Amino acid sequence: MRLREPPRIKVLEAAGAIADGRVHLVKGLTPDRLDATVISSEGDRRYRVVVVKEGGGYRVYSDDNGTRLRGYVGYPIISVLMLAGALPRDEQVEVALKGIFPKGSALDLVLLYTAARSPALCRCRAMGPPIMPRPMNPTFMGCGRRPQ
Repeated sequence: MRLREPPRIKVLEAAGAIADGRVHLVKGLTPDRLDATVISSEGDRRYRVVVVKEGGGYRVYSDDNGTRLRGYVGYPIISVLMLAGALPRDEQVEVALKGIFPKGSALDLVLLYTAARSPALCRCRAMGPPIMPRPMNPTFMGCGRRPQ
């Protein structure tokens, strides 16, 4: 199954997870596989992420709800790909997002407030849709089955 492009906010959520130190590589990056654990913003959930490089793309697995239930690339996968260098990162954006991703409806208010006050997030907004590069969607070749 091909995964859909995620909502834009998931890219920011991934950057926040990196800034908060919630992304832990379980095994070092090998030429073809990376395993990681991503801790939720509230600390009550741990997501397993597996990324396997195949040809010109990636086969990915994550047990987060966005990936499993909604069929889009979830923020745990995005954060691991950012750490692996497969997706671009902006450290100023990460610093601006550190500690501001609580779960729930307050998230949008926090982001609006922070974006209005942070030059780094204003740069994100100025990038326009989508924040992620266009070729991203076709490179994700599947999920749902754990890579062997």
